[in-house]
This record gives sequence, structure tokens and C-alpha cells, in this order.
Amino acid sequence: MKFGPSSRLGDALEHPDARRVVEERFPGLADHPAVALIRDKSVEFLVYHQAGDSPDEAAIQEFWAALGAVEMAVRHRGIGVVSVPIPDYESDDVPLGSATAAHPASAPLWSTVEIRIAGPSHGNPFTDVELTADFTLGGPDGGKAVSAGGFYDGDGSWVVRFLPEAVGPWTFTTSSNARSLDAVTGTFDVTDAAEGESGPVRVDGFHFAHADGTRHLPLGTTAYAWIHQPADVRAATLRTLANSPFTKMRMCVFPKAYLHNANEPELYPFAGSREEGFDFTRFNPAFFRHLEDAVIDLGRLGIQADVILFHPYDDWGFVQMGAGADDRYTSYVVRRLSAFANVWWSMANEYDLILSKTEADWERLAALVVANDPVRHLLSIHNGPVVYDQSRAWITHASLQTTNPYEATVHVDEWRRKWGKPVVVDECGYEGNLEYGWGNLSGEELVRRFWEGAVRGGYVGHGETYNRTDDQIWWSKGGHLVGDSPARIAFLRRIVEEAPGGLFEPRPPHPDVVQVGVGDEYLLYYFGFNRPSFRHVNMPSGRSYHIDVIDTWNMTVDRLPGTYAGTVRIDLPGREFIALRLTAVD
Repeated sequence: MKFGPSSRLGDALEHPDARRVVEERFPGLADHPAVALIRDKSVEFLVYHQAGDSPDEAAIQEFWAALGAVEMAVRHRGIGVVSVPIPDYESDDVPLGSATAAHPASAPLWSTVEIRIAGPSHGNPFTDVELTADFTLGGPDGGKAVSAGGFYDGDGSWVVRFLPEAVGPWTFTTSSNARSLDAVTGTFDVTDAAEGESGPVRVDGFHFAHADGTRHLPLGTTAYAWIHQPADVRAATLRTLANSPFTKMRMCVFPKAYLHNANEPELYPFAGSREEGFDFTRFNPAFFRHLEDAVIDLGRLGIQADVILFHPYDDWGFVQMGAGADDRYTSYVVRRLSAFANVWWSMANEYDLILSKTEADWERLAALVVANDPVRHLLSIHNGPVVYDQSRAWITHASLQTTNPYEATVHVDEWRRKWGKPVVVDECGYEGNLEYGWGNLSGEELVRRFWEGAVRGGYVGHGETYNRTDDQIWWSKGGHLVGDSPARIAFLRRIVEEAPGGLFEPRPPHPDVVQVGVGDEYLLYYFGFNRPSFRHVNMPSGRSYHIDVIDTWNMTVDRLPGTYAGTVRIDLPGREFIALRLTAVD
């Protein structure tokens, strides 16, 4: 197979002969720091984007001829291969259900129950065998049935994981085309939840709550490739998170090749290597155990793992595996992680920049997530320039990127009305000083965007992108935070948690100020970058109020002496980032 116009630019740059041809036409391209932005695009895109409105067709045809003389090596195995369970994977003389299973005798509510079965390993267990289990609740509350898919964990070990959502005696029975794995049975008791465990997060109107009704406030941060960093960096990331206000972490399964992110990971999701190619029909269980450990570590800190299944910043071929491999990978990841309470799913980061997938692909892959996740974890899809249709039934909440410097979070209330779902602006720009606009916000501006989104009834995500000579930048690698915004986000968290119900519910838009409120019990005005020196407030009749002047940047709450009723003039500091809070006197 020869290189040509439709070849992926990244593949051409990795082949020495093709790279030489590309470099002759585009000197310095291969080493440009921004080349990661276009590695997944076709060579044709590069040629005509660079040529503009007056392409030199003769020179372009000469380039195609030179590139077409280069043979493209087959780098990976299993591209597009579909998994088909083999009916006679084990012969008829293997007794049904003869494999040995180990599982706990009891487990707390909303904890991970793992059934580990010692079974066969011949052929390719990842593609040749299907394993599921049906779980049934007995006792007076019996009748509840849940099915969960299993997976191969290497070395003859098969696993089914289950997250119980009801207390009582449970039984399970497996089904498989492998006779020894079929009709394996067992029982276990589910007891009351452990202290501090509230279960998975669910949508609660335009907000979020855990399964036990505890309010969840998703103040997220992003460290896309933190699991792909050395152990000391991962440990530093967890220490940092333990002392942060964040309750959610956006993180990729696949490694990332992008600006300030060029280091190779220690583990890959598939068998093989960059040099020899990967086999997309065989997973690397060690990698997925590593991923699970990261999710568990976040759970111990009370942090939701917002797991990103696909992204465009690829240098290993994972973004172009073909439908069969995409389906197998999606099902495998979801089966491994769905029994952890602190998981959210994100189909993609910047789905519209993944040119190898169509809308039909995303709909098919989302259906696989739903089918393989009995827990019904939150599920979203994140955009680049083009927002996905957030009204789709499988999308539980809008996960948005909107980095417009003037409107990044000002439309949250409109999006709530448009889609009837919670709105999470997972990417509104980052505090830092990188070259690009998305990565050089001041701390003040990021905090303002957090408040702007919050008072409009949504939730906003954090990131930090301060330039470092070692490229150890939080937004991708984790490590340490040095910016000004986390402390102010912690202050915002406190203010929201003090509101009735632990949430901000917006009131109808006011001509010059954004406001939230609960009946005549609570009212908060946020002035943002406006800086009034006073404000007249008309309070609901028949009630008196405490009045607090809140400086959202300096993190102060100044309560005015006494109580107030009727129409009151309130003197304000005349500074930016001030809020005014009125709380009814009991």
C-alpha cells in the first residue's frame, strides 16, 4: 500500500521516506510544536490548506508522485476486526460451569463486587469468548435483576464486576460460549453502605446528586494524561487533589500527543509497542489495572473520574482502529470500570476533531456504553468547534467547550432551557501563560467564568497551563498547581454549599446583573467585572434579611450590621468580582 492524499499526516511523518518527501515541501513542519494539532488530518488537507486560493497544481502533482512512490508499512494488527464468539471454543467434554469462581461473601452497598473465575486462555480470549452474569436480589425486596458483562484479565483469569444498588441477598449465574464459564453460580449479601459512601452521581433536574440523595457539586479540573506519567508525578497529582476543592477530574484512557505532551507512556492499552505496532484484538490487562487503580485512588479522595474514551491527539494509531476495534475497546473499558461508583463517561474530548468517526459512529459507540453499563453512569460528549446535539436521549448532561473570550459561560442559562439538562462547561479556557488564547487566562478571569456559569445554574471546569521548562503542566500531566484560581474556586464551593439545597438556581435575567434565588428566602446578585459603588435592593414585603457583601476574589464575606426590610441602598466596594447576598431572617 502506497502513501497518498488520504494518508494520515502523522503516519507520513513517522515513516522516514515519507517524512523526507513531506519535509521537502513543508520545511520544519515535522518539528513544529503545533504539528500535533493536525497529525490526524489527511496529507491532502495540509497541501490545500497551505496552498490557499491559488494552488500550484503542477507542483502538487509532483509531490503526490514522490509521496506515492513510498510503500506504507502495515503498522498495526486487528484494524477493524470484529469479535465473534466461537460456539465450540471448548469441546463438549468440558463440564458446564466447571471453572472455579472466587467472590466475597458480603459487600457494602455501592461497593464493587468482583467475581474472579479461573478459566480457559487458548486462542484469543479477547475476541473468541463472551461472558456475562445475571444478578438477582432475593429476600423480601427480591425480584430486582441486573446483567453485567465480563472481561478477560489475562493469564486465564475472567472477571465480572457488579455495583449493588440494593441491600439484601444476591445470587448470580454466568452465561458464556465457553462451557467451563457457563452456568457458574454463587451468592453474596449486600449490607448497608460504608460510612461516607453515597453511591454514583445521578442527574437531579438541572443539577446532580448521589444515589442516596446527597448533593453533588461538580467542580471539575482537567489532567488529560495524568495516568500516563511516572509514578512520582501521579503521586504528586493525588496529593494536590487531596488539598483542592475539585470533585471531578477529566482524564483520558488513551495517551496524548500534543503541545507540551510528548513523553511516551510506560503502558499501552494494547499488546505490542510503538516500534512493532499494536494488536487491536488483544488488550494489555496491566494497563487497565493501572487505569482502575487511578479511578480507585480518585474515589478515595471523593473525586469523580470523568473518563474520556476517545480523543484526536493521537500518535499511536488508536484513533483509527476501525469500527470493530472501536466497539471492542469501548465495551471492554466500560465492563472494567462501570462497577466503580465514581465513574462518569465522556465519549470524546473534541469529538468533531476526530475525523475518522462519523455521527453514526458516535451513536453506535454511545449505545455500546449504555448497553454495557448496568449502573447507568453519567454520559456526555465534549466538542471542539461543533457542538453535538445535546438533546440525544443517551446524553445525561451537556459537556461543553466554549472558550470565546467574551461569552465563554454567559449562555449557560440559555443552554439549560434549550436542552432541558444540566450544563457543565468542562472547558472554558485555562489559567496560565501559554502561547494560545485557551491557555493564558488570568486567575481573575477564570474565576469570573466559574461564577458566571454558577449563577446561571451551571457548572464550570478548571485547568492550569503555566509554561514550564520540563513541560510538567497540570492540564495534561497533573503534578502541582501554582495558580491563583483553585483557592477562589474553593471559596465559590463554600458559597454554593451555603445556599438552600446546596445549589444555585438562577432567577429570570435582570437587565444589568445576574441573580440566583430561592423564593423569598435567599437572593444573590453577582456583578462580575462591573463595579457599582452602591445598589438599591427591593426586598420582598413582610420579611427581614441579613445582607452580606461578598468579595469573590479576596474571599471575604462582610455582613452588614443589623437586619433590613423594604427598599435599601447598599454601599458596595466599587471593585470587580463582588456579589451581594440576602438571607431571610428566620
